[in-house]
Amino acid sequence: MSERKVLNKYYPPDFDPSKIPKLKLPKDRQYVVRLMAPFNMRCKTCGEYIYKGKKFNARKETVQNEVYLGLPIFRFYTKCTRCLAEITFKTDPENTDYTMEHGATRNFQAEKLLEEEEKRVQKEREDEELNNPMKVLENRTKDSKLEMEVLESLQELKDLNQRQAHVDFEAMLRQHRLSEEERQRQEQEEDERELAALLEKARTRRLLEDSDSEDEAAPAPPRPTARPRPTTILYEPPKAKRRVESWERSVGSLGSKTQLADLVVVRKTVNSSSQQGLRGPIPGAAQSSQEANPAPQTPGASSLSLLAAYSDGGSD
Repeated sequence: MSERKVLNKYYPPDFDPSKIPKLKLPKDRQYVVRLMAPFNMRCKTCGEYIYKGKKFNARKETVQNEVYLGLPIFRFYTKCTRCLAEITFKTDPENTDYTMEHGATRNFQAEKLLEEEEKRVQKEREDEELNNPMKVLENRTKDSKLEMEVLESLQELKDLNQRQAHVDFEAMLRQHRLSEEERQRQEQEEDERELAALLEKARTRRLLEDSDSEDEAAPAPPRPTARPRPTTILYEPPKAKRRVESWERSVGSLGSKTQLADLVVVRKTVNSSSQQGLRGPIPGAAQSSQEANPAPQTPGASSLSLLAAYSDGGSD
């Protein structure tokens, strides 16, 4: 089995390379390449700005009948990123640059114009010095004078730097900070004095107004008396507790009247001898009548007679 990555290949003894057919391709064939925009440009169709370094998939071809010192010139076809209009530019090996051909305009570049101007001036000077020896001497004198001026300015800058080297910037900053603090302190003191003066003025004005108002003040109107509430009658002040004797606990208080005695209505009974003979007195009614009318009992009626009457009523 042969190797996959080999450098040497087998050629048979009867191998003739002239018999291999050659691939004939057109000279103006195009290749798809990846490149970046060599300069800033603006599309003529939509006005879109394309900055330098924008990447494109471009088509590349060799320009026919254009050669600079044996170097071929290539042309590139790109498309606008907005309207897809075709933009073409080609190489310029003479100026080591690119030349815009169609579809866009190259933006203004001051650096390139400055370089071109410097090249033009240098070329004119060389042409003048080639045929005029006095011009050569004059240019050399100007160059030496300019060089002396540059050296003098450089020496002045060095002296200025040396003088500034002895300056203590920390002390300057410290002094500036102290002056700022002093200024702030003075401003604060002035504000406090003004505030104290305003407060004193307001206090004196208030005292004068109070004194004037006291002299001219009228007698105060009498306060209206408070009306009694409707629920005041339901409230009774608490009475002092009285000591209850031992005999009152068993027998009860004599002549005591409950607080709700006025609210109890005693049912009127008919005092007929016939009804008294048929049924005896009701214990509850007798007790309520006694509580309602706490009149002293007659000495003739005793508890034994009442008991006999109650027993007779029950038997009936």
